[in-house]
Amino acid sequence: MRQLAAFLCAALLLAGCGDATTNGGDAAVRRVKTAPVAAVTAPVIRLTGVVRARYETPQAFRVSGQIVTRRVDSGQRVAQGDVLFTLDDSDLRQSLTAAQAELASASASAAVAQSDLARDRKLFERDYLSRQAFDRAKLSAKQSDTEQAAARTRVEQAKTALEHAALRAEADGLLTRVSGEPGQVVDAGHPVARLAKAGPREVEVAFPSDVRPPATGELLLDDRRIALERREVSGSVDPASRTWQARYRLADELPEAVGLGEVVKTRFETAAARLATASDSPRLYRVPVAAVDERGEGAQVWHLVDGKARALNVSVARVGRDRALISGEALEEGMAVIALGTHLLSPGMPVRALEQSAAARREAVVEKGQKEEKGEIEEPAP
Repeated sequence: MRQLAAFLCAALLLAGCGDATTNGGDAAVRRVKTAPVAAVTAPVIRLTGVVRARYETPQAFRVSGQIVTRRVDSGQRVAQGDVLFTLDDSDLRQSLTAAQAELASASASAAVAQSDLARDRKLFERDYLSRQAFDRAKLSAKQSDTEQAAARTRVEQAKTALEHAALRAEADGLLTRVSGEPGQVVDAGHPVARLAKAGPREVEVAFPSDVRPPATGELLLDDRRIALERREVSGSVDPASRTWQARYRLADELPEAVGLGEVVKTRFETAAARLATASDSPRLYRVPVAAVDERGEGAQVWHLVDGKARALNVSVARVGRDRALISGEALEEGMAVIALGTHLLSPGMPVRALEQSAAARREAVVEKGQKEEKGEIEEPAP
């Protein structure tokens, strides 16, 4: 009995040691989050744009006053010199009358001063007048002439102001906005209309903040394609819409049916697509930024082989806010790479991928569909 009891105790101790080893082995396996490697296959980004005029200038009076007539409406075409609005010119006419009266008075004073100067000159030549008195007469005549010139200038200014009581179109074009109304009191320089000048048209496009507007693109009009060339880009991202505003020239004229302000479809080749389709560039793949592990010996990513972590050397083409573009001979589309904690991995370390729940997978699919519907493409910023 004693031998049997000793044998059972030894068996229990061995069984306990075996369980501890097994549990310790399971605890050593790290659970990691993985993400699939996606090939850069979206060559373009499609956005909507708005047709604009190359030159759009506000129309405003050069003088203050009250609007009495409005002769145009929004959407109306005008020619250079056409009257758009008129102001109440009664005060301007009174200013002109006062300026003309000042000119008449100054002219009379100048005539008197010239007559006195002629008489004093004769007296001075006969030594009947001192040098000091003659110089005073010359200065008085000069002052009168100056006052006459100033009064003549004021008359011209009053005439010009009276002419500006009628606001005329500065060029041929289309009035895209008319805000002035009869009875409205406006200051000089206050816009009452906006004129889109006749001439070349452009397309204004708003790009997401993480996509720099490309230099070229295409305007899509049914079965017709019109080349676009970037003319300017806003100096900063719009704080409200978080977009870059870009203007593009048109290589060809637009059909007459496409008017100003109309929404059109555009197509642009993205920076990632140019890298992916370049003949001298390897195929690019998109991975999460955290999946790229840099330890001073070159970039690498980690994937699972028979339950163990294995490193693959890669080249980084571009790094963005959330995604990175990489290339490597061993990379394949759909390959699962470790997406977090790569700095803690070592070659051959036992790892196990966390399974993504069905709800999470459905949410990812819905989110991807919404982005594709909006034409959004996740691309690292330049």
